[in-house]
Amino acid sequence: MKSEARGKFIGLAVVLTLLVLGLGQITDLVSQRQGQRQTAIQSVARSLAGSQTLLGPLVHMACTEEWTTANGVAEKPVKTEVWTAVDGMVEKPTKDGAQGVAGRREFTLMAPPASLSVNGTSQLAPRARGMHATQVFHLKSTLTAQWSDLSALKPERQHPGSRLQCDTPLLMLAVSDARGIRQVDLKLNGAGYVAQAGTFSKVYPRGIHTALPASVDLAAPLTAEIKLELMGTEQLAVVPLGTANAIHLASNWPHPSFGGQFLPLERQISATGFDATWRVSALASTAQQDVLQGRALCAPGMGQSASSYDEHDGGDATIAPRPSAACTETLGVTFIDPSNTYALSNRATKYGLLFIALTFVAVGLFELMRSLRVHPVQYFLVGAAISIFFLLLVSLSEQLPFSWAYAIAAAACVLLLTYYASHILRGWRQGLPFGAGIATLYGLLFVLLRLEQKALVVGAIALFLVLALVMLLTRKVDWYARLQLDGGKGQGA
Repeated sequence: MKSEARGKFIGLAVVLTLLVLGLGQITDLVSQRQGQRQTAIQSVARSLAGSQTLLGPLVHMACTEEWTTANGVAEKPVKTEVWTAVDGMVEKPTKDGAQGVAGRREFTLMAPPASLSVNGTSQLAPRARGMHATQVFHLKSTLTAQWSDLSALKPERQHPGSRLQCDTPLLMLAVSDARGIRQVDLKLNGAGYVAQAGTFSKVYPRGIHTALPASVDLAAPLTAEIKLELMGTEQLAVVPLGTANAIHLASNWPHPSFGGQFLPLERQISATGFDATWRVSALASTAQQDVLQGRALCAPGMGQSASSYDEHDGGDATIAPRPSAACTETLGVTFIDPSNTYALSNRATKYGLLFIALTFVAVGLFELMRSLRVHPVQYFLVGAAISIFFLLLVSLSEQLPFSWAYAIAAAACVLLLTYYASHILRGWRQGLPFGAGIATLYGLLFVLLRLEQKALVVGAIALFLVLALVMLLTRKVDWYARLQLDGGKGQGA
């Protein structure tokens, strides 16, 4: 009867609502477990070292200029301090006007290198917190910087007759997390120097420095070579500070994702690792201006556009024009961990509602073509089995490789649904094709999860084929009769 058809549609709507709520709970569980993994990674970073960004070598010198008024009367003290950066100089109004000092200007002169060469090799090893592991890299690198001269360190008076005093020039190398520094060997023009902790830079305080000799000739060329061993977690970036930059990074990790504002000019990725080379000119980068203007040294990956993605096999993060208005430009690599199964599980659960809908369509077709009657409760049990698959996938993938976890969860659900369908559809002749269809759906989902970049086109084609099949099988069905009559047979397909 017509009322019976209406009641069945209402029942199916209730069933779908319950299943959607269940899928939502599973999705929340995946997000929660993913959050726990991120907490574990942060715990490793807090105990060892976090993501690393290298800035330098850079020569800087702090200077102070003091002046008095013409009549020797000091100006009133300034009550607030305001720090600004103009052309690499930091200005600070004075607080004290005693002894006729009307003004005081503190500024820092910086000399970026004319050429910068970075050659680094990193070895990765897992560190775990509980069941969650992250990759920790040990970088062995050589940074070579050359200056044609240090004329940028010659201070200029802004007030005639002022007193100008400058500290000893310092060569610094800044990093994001100084706890990761393991060893530093530093040479200036071939002579060895001792590296000291800190940089004496207010903007980039973490790192190392050494004082240039008092006899340094600012008009003479300077070459600095730093051999640095550095540890960090997941991400490594370099600021292309030189006028000409040549950066080479290699690793035993086969799953890099290159990001920042510059992609490598050359790269090779294999099962044993990767090898990448960047060549960046100051004409194409604002890194020098960023540093001179005091922009922050942000963690790698900060401020990238919302469309950024990581690809397990040598992907490139989407390039944003600038990581952030307050960050320096960088280039670098993220060491992607393919064992992070939560990302795959999260993507899989997004297909949950589509899986349930397609399964209901399959049951409905059997019900329609074979003149069977399937109760909404039976629809609910079939949908529940589909939902449980995603829960099994999440739990098993924490203990097993994702492919094995997927195969076990899918096989269990296919066998269960095939057995159950053979009874509600009145025989194995209907149950086996139904199970084969479910197995095909799971196989298609696995392919979609692995394809990533081509998932949309493959999924769209698959949905079109499913729709075409449904239309073909129901092309001669009298839907008015089916919705009004109870148990009436449709016209032959």
